[in-house]
Amino acid sequence: MQKNRSQGFTLIELLVVIAIIGVLSAVVLASLNTARSKGNDAAIQSDLSTIQTQAEIYYGAAGGNSYGTAGTACNNAVFSDSTITKAITGAEAANGTGTVVCNNTTSAYAISSQLSSDAAKYWCVDSTGFAGQRVTALGTDTVCPAS
Repeated sequence: MQKNRSQGFTLIELLVVIAIIGVLSAVVLASLNTARSKGNDAAIQSDLSTIQTQAEIYYGAAGGNSYGTAGTACNNAVFSDSTITKAITGAEAANGTGTVVCNNTTSAYAISSQLSSDAAKYWCVDSTGFAGQRVTALGTDTVCPAS
């Protein structure tokens, strides 16, 4: 007499498959976090580029060849322009710290945001036309740091 055996997977086979799936998902999730940080950095760079363009429009039109009253607040003078305010809010959301540094005088401005992928680096733009990554924080200057 022959025994009637049902065909299926053993417990060991199922555990091996589950372990493989777990390892693969961990690798994918680690890659997604890196991609997310780089995406946030791109958003910061885009927002600050928008600010740089809009600040020049403000200087020539609304500001009357001026960036407005000197200050160090992100809601003062040139930084109170509605397009610039939205870009500052976007950069604050993207950097994860909510901190963007804004400085201006009547003839110059600079704005900097910490990068999401590396907290020791900043993206800075200023009225000289510079836009780039820096390792030194902006402080109270109206020109991006040299390094």
